[in-house]
Amino acid sequence: MPAVSKGDGMRGLAVFISDIRNCKSKEAEIKRINKELANIRSKFKGDKALDGYSKKKYVCKLLFIFLLGHDIDFGHMEAVNLLSSNKYTEKQIGYLFISVLVNSNSELIRLINNAIKNDLASRNPTFMCLALHCIANVGSREMAEAFAGEIPRILVAGDTMDSVKQSAALCLLRLYKTSPDLVLMGEWTSRVVHLLNDQHMGVVTAAISLITCLSQKNPDEFKTCVSLAVSRLSRIVSSASTDLQDYTYYFVPAPWLSCKLLRLLQCYPPPEDGAVKGRLVECLETILNKAQEPPKSKKVQHSNAKNAILFEAISLIIHYDSEPNLLVRACNQLGQFLQHRETNLRYLALESMCTLASSEFSHEAVKTHIETVINALKTERDVSVRQRAADLLYAMCDRSNAKQIVAEMLSYLETADYSIREEMVLKVAILAEKYAVDYSWYVDTILNLIRIAGDYVSEEVWYRVIQIVINRDDVQGYAAKTVFEALQAPACHENMVKVGGYILGEFGNLIAGDPRSSPLIQFNLLHSKFHLCSVPTRALLLSAYIKFINLFPETKPTIQEVLRSDSQIRNSDVELQQRAVEYLKLSSIASTDVLATVLEEMPPFPERESSILAKLKKKKGPGAVSVSELEEGKREGGELNGGGERGTDASAIAASNASTPSPSADLLGLRSAAPVGSAAPSAGSLLVDVFSEAGPVAPSAVTDDNFLSDLEPPTESSDSLLVEAPSEPDSAPSSSLGSEEPAPPLPESDELLNKFVCKNNGVLFENQLLQIGIKSEYRQNLGRMYLFYGNKTSVQFVSFTTTVTCPGGLQSDILYTETHTSVLCRV
Repeated sequence: MPAVSKGDGMRGLAVFISDIRNCKSKEAEIKRINKELANIRSKFKGDKALDGYSKKKYVCKLLFIFLLGHDIDFGHMEAVNLLSSNKYTEKQIGYLFISVLVNSNSELIRLINNAIKNDLASRNPTFMCLALHCIANVGSREMAEAFAGEIPRILVAGDTMDSVKQSAALCLLRLYKTSPDLVLMGEWTSRVVHLLNDQHMGVVTAAISLITCLSQKNPDEFKTCVSLAVSRLSRIVSSASTDLQDYTYYFVPAPWLSCKLLRLLQCYPPPEDGAVKGRLVECLETILNKAQEPPKSKKVQHSNAKNAILFEAISLIIHYDSEPNLLVRACNQLGQFLQHRETNLRYLALESMCTLASSEFSHEAVKTHIETVINALKTERDVSVRQRAADLLYAMCDRSNAKQIVAEMLSYLETADYSIREEMVLKVAILAEKYAVDYSWYVDTILNLIRIAGDYVSEEVWYRVIQIVINRDDVQGYAAKTVFEALQAPACHENMVKVGGYILGEFGNLIAGDPRSSPLIQFNLLHSKFHLCSVPTRALLLSAYIKFINLFPETKPTIQEVLRSDSQIRNSDVELQQRAVEYLKLSSIASTDVLATVLEEMPPFPERESSILAKLKKKKGPGAVSVSELEEGKREGGELNGGGERGTDASAIAASNASTPSPSADLLGLRSAAPVGSAAPSAGSLLVDVFSEAGPVAPSAVTDDNFLSDLEPPTESSDSLLVEAPSEPDSAPSSSLGSEEPAPPLPESDELLNKFVCKNNGVLFENQLLQIGIKSEYRQNLGRMYLFYGNKTSVQFVSFTTTVTCPGGLQSDILYTETHTSVLCRV
């Protein structure tokens, strides 16, 4: 690039900048700028033509004013005129002004493009570089449309100078990133790839950036670059620092180019050609060997360049995952960095080892550093390094070290940073479930997890332990005993109360034989936590109480007294009030057989993916596990729990938003409808229907006579709101308006009806002929319901009528009924 002579110094610009810097206030600066703008405007509009120097000086002043934050609305044409100058300094200022101030929508863009085309065709390398820099700086779609076809020709032309090739490659990269659809390499592909063999290292460095970006989008078109990249890398790695003197950085030959070559190779699988693959393995071994050599300089720049190449080489080794020897050597090299005094190196080593731990070839080698990683988790001062250490412990965990790693992570949780506690809790829960061979250990671990980090234990975690306990008969007694002991602590987290209420409500009878955990003691222990809990937890405890009446009839008077108290049946929260009223009635009038049917034990949950794994998969940012890890966890963890969650997500929403009354078939507050198992429908299952599909109405006074009439099984001649529940265990009970001889429910009716547990509007029934929609609204004890009938056929319905049937005593409770028939026909 030509040197600037002394005559090119702009004294007026220097004086103006000095005046601006000497201003004592913002007002003085604005005043000086306005004065200068007026002077420049008068010069541009004057009759006397300005020479190139004056234009350059005034355009520079405008550019400086713009960089100070002031708007510039003139001078653009003068900057365009500078582009036609034959002087480098004038042309440079013109391109600089255009790159900064002119946008792609400017009316001058056509003039600018013409000037750029002239410079590109001039074959003057200095002017060509200025034009290419301007195109890259603006990078607009208009620029890409105008020059995307010209720049590749300049790049591969044999007579193009090396400096121009560098600028052309980087300019083309910029246009490809902004408008990839306009940059079509086509015939230039092979010639661009062969730039990797160029003798000029600067051209190779610029070209490899372009090729890497193109390879990521079109790997097949550029796959020939692999052998050339390996050849170039081999020459750099095997060369001495004196062979590439112009590109040696602190005794490291071409570190930036080496890193880019290694990164390019990560876009492709291992080379199929044996010779190319052998040469690449030799390069990687050489890089690992050089990392072991004593440093040639004590300066940090030397170690940074050396380690940059090493980490890119290790990333390539991990990417290939096909060379056991290289993977183990890479793991050992990273292990040396785990105790390095440089924090960044420790962080990078932990991050790379997390990936190495997933390889079957290097997993055992990673496990040898477990003590160092545990020590890093405990002693590191940087929280990001501690998080990487926790991630590595999670990645290296297997059945042989699961108990040790889980114990260390639990120990760290007590002092862990708040930002990573939730993720740590999820990982501990996953590891405990995935590698547990002893269910008692799993239960102990989860309860200990709730005790240590109760606020950070998401609902998915305690849902999961409930599911596993229900699915495993051999752990139910131990779980009941352990949770009973945990609840005796003076300070008990609410999540522990939830787990305790659920497990004791289901399996408290398994420990009732011990005088220390008699039924009344269990109830008193749970009820002592009642007033400290939130509304959803209180609702769950009320459900546990009604379960107690079924398990332990001797507790019935005590529990009924609690349900009958004003704090329950007159509770301001309608969910608690409704549960108390319904459970009190249920315990008062239902027979033992009905109670046993309604309040039977929860059936095993079906096999599904763990919701904890799904939650961890959704987490973004550092530490999030990959999909492949989750699938592996699903396969390995399935044999422990025997199944996944069933409806807990929907119930979690219902439990956490207990602001409106909801159906009470969910006897323990976890699901939207209670399962009826595979037993034949009975009076008990009909009672489930009453509770599960009652709809979100406010609780009202219920007489004993009406309630008893609802408990009786429907006969063939009696009107009934109830339809027998389906026998499938996963089907929710349903209810619908029926005639004197109710028709059997449709297979999909359960799914359609379940939607109205949480919403008032939707499709009630649909088949190939008819669609029935429902819209309802409720205000205290009043309700209004609309039914819409849609004709899905192309034929008009004839004599279509609707009838509202109110069975039994329901007619007297309805204040007003009006029926309008409206059939919506498909257009």
